[in-house]
This record gives sequence, C-alpha cells and structure tokens, in this order.
Amino acid sequence: MLDYPAARAVAMVVQTGSFEGAARALGVTPSAISQRVRALEERLGTVLIERASPCRATAAGDALCRHIELVGLAERDLMAQLPASAYQTDRVTLSVAVNSDSLATWVLPALAGFARDADILLDIAVDDEDHTTDWLKSGRVVAALTAVAKPVQGCKSIALGSLRYHATASPGFVQRFFSDGVTLSALARAPALTFNQKDQLQNAWMQAVFGQRLAPPTHWLPSTQGFVTAAVQGVGWGMNPASLVQDHLRSGRLVELIADTPFDRPLFWQINRRAAEPLRALSDALRRHAREALV
Repeated sequence: MLDYPAARAVAMVVQTGSFEGAARALGVTPSAISQRVRALEERLGTVLIERASPCRATAAGDALCRHIELVGLAERDLMAQLPASAYQTDRVTLSVAVNSDSLATWVLPALAGFARDADILLDIAVDDEDHTTDWLKSGRVVAALTAVAKPVQGCKSIALGSLRYHATASPGFVQRFFSDGVTLSALARAPALTFNQKDQLQNAWMQAVFGQRLAPPTHWLPSTQGFVTAAVQGVGWGMNPASLVQDHLRSGRLVELIADTPFDRPLFWQINRRAAEPLRALSDALRRHAREALV
C-alpha cells in the first residue's frame, strides 16, 4: 500500500514550492519531509520532485499529487456518511486549469462559491483555452475549462456555452489605420494585441470574417484587463470579451472594427471521471454561472 504520509509530504512540497514550506504546513522538520520524500521515491523507483527553486513535481509526482487530491475528496465523502466519527480529514487542495478571459469575467464566482461552501482550497492554473487540456493529459489538474470538446482520456466533457468576443479598438486607432475601411491590407499594418504565443483569437476572427489568417504586427500583452485598457488607449486592436467592453462600446470609447461580427468561443468543463461525483457541486455551479454569462 502507498505510504500516504510520505505522499502527503510530496504533495505539500509541490504546493508550497519547498521542503521548508511543506514542513511548516505539516508541523514537522524539513529533514523529516526530505526523508519521507526520498523513501517514497526509492520505493516507487522514480523521482517525484525536481529539486529547484521553487520545487516542482515530475510527471510521476503530478500523478501522485492528483491521486492525493482524489483520496482527500473520497475521505470527505466517507466522513460525511459517518457523522458520529471524530476523525478529522485534512483540507483538500483542488487543482484546476482555466483560461484567463473566463477567470476575469465569469468563472471565479462559481469557483469561489464552491470553495467556500465545500471548504476546499483551490490551486488555479491559467492557460489558453486551447491548451488547458494539456494540464489534464499530463495529470497536473483534475479538471479544466477548455475550448476542446473531445474528452481527454479518463475525463468527462460538459458543454457550457460560448464566451463572446468583439474585435475592438479606439475611434482614434480606427481613424489612423482603417480610414478606408477594415481590409486585409489595412489589418496587415495595424498593430494587434496578442495575449501570448498560444493566443489565436485574432487570427480566428480574421479567418471567420475574411476567410484567411494574417500575421499582423502585434503587441504582446498577457493580461485580460490590460487588453481592454490598451485598446481604449489606442495601443492596438484586439478580441475582448463582450462583458468587459460593453460599457466602452456604449460610451464610444471603443468601437467594433466591423459591426455585428462577434466571435463566439465554445467552452467545455472537462473533469477526471474519478472526481466527477465528488465534485458534482462544482460542475453544477459552473453550469449555473455559464447559463447567465455565456452565449
């Protein structure tokens, strides 16, 4: 049987980023944490922790951490069925991956409400919606908000709706670069706003509207709110979530590059099947908030 105190030590090293942090969290010495981790690595025949600053889990370590999360969820369910028991379970830290735009617009209230009501801690990873499933595949999270409909092996996929975007810019920017209309040649010169190298929303909109993609000059800006501010200030044009720019569009601080050309990005909640039942309340909360916020 797995040495669970040692596995817990591994998980805490990954959460805190150090052996010292894990020792403080578990109320033991750093030497004891080191001994537990080393003994478990020797028993399993694989390295679980990359000794760096901060410490990180290897692929095997990630799998072990997710197992500890699932065990913690199962223990909570068991204790709920044994109300007379005096046994105290450890608080569970749940690792999930979401995209930045959803985090900035609609998903956090659902996560926060669940965490508060269930007394669960959250470890939220942020990545592009086309790539959050990579976190599931590698075992770094137990659930992910993603644009990928096909279930990852061992996971359940739940359709939530679509996050709507508008291609927006300031009136001054439009006058400067699109005085003769929004054309492919004009888009090839006008600076875009791009979140990071994984961000393909601007290209997806151009493909939908013009039938082809371009490689326009771009400002790299990894911030959802920063996108809106930069667009208002005339730095570039970008794809902004409708809920974040609706007031700017009404006031005229921003305009759509081409009227009535929204881009809808489908979103799905993919969750490890072993966690689907213990985390049904979280899935239900996401569905409720999605019905209000998504198309």
